Amino acid sequence: MDIVIVDDHPLVRRGLASVISMQPDVNFAGEATNGEEAMRVLEEIRPDLVLIDLRLADESGLDVIKMARSRGIDSKFILLTSSASREDFLKAEEVLVDGYVLKEALPEELLFAIQLVYKGRKYYDPGLMEDKMRMSGKSPTDELTPKEREVLIELGQGACNREIASRLFISEFTVKKHVSQILAKLQVADRTQAALYANAVGLTKYEMSVD
Repeated sequence: MDIVIVDDHPLVRRGLASVISMQPDVNFAGEATNGEEAMRVLEEIRPDLVLIDLRLADESGLDVIKMARSRGIDSKFILLTSSASREDFLKAEEVLVDGYVLKEALPEELLFAIQLVYKGRKYYDPGLMEDKMRMSGKSPTDELTPKEREVLIELGQGACNREIASRLFISEFTVKKHVSQILAKLQVADRTQAALYANAVGLTKYEMSVD
């Protein structure tokens, strides 16, 4: 997996390069400090994935992403930012970024996001996902039934449907129905994001893995 880093702070670029180099299947393929440099690097390397800062001096990382896509660059983009504002998050969704990670994230969280996005899934920082869901004024977990909440906790612990069925003394078919309802109520795409949510709001702690 070839990754390019776009950030106007040298120390940030070096730190990110160090983090991604922890993975044997990840190659730090290039870097850029602004939109113009980014276009040159992306057109030359055509990386699998780009880690890009939301704010690049006087530029927006979102504008760089839009420009890259208009030029036929089909790399996946993970937006890195210290901003957790609703406005920035909504703008990122409009541009259809593949991932949105806060700079305060732990290295293992960033690596998990990279692997998830590379496999074709979306990744939103769990804290941001919780803020997004609280826009209605209450927690999405309030909508869950007691049994759905139990299933969500099991998801957060990484249990498969068979394990959940055994632990909660219900059928696998019933587990699947509960999982479907949980995804709908939490407004998440898959059980991995549901597990992330469970961890973000303190329902459980678990070891993250990507199948």
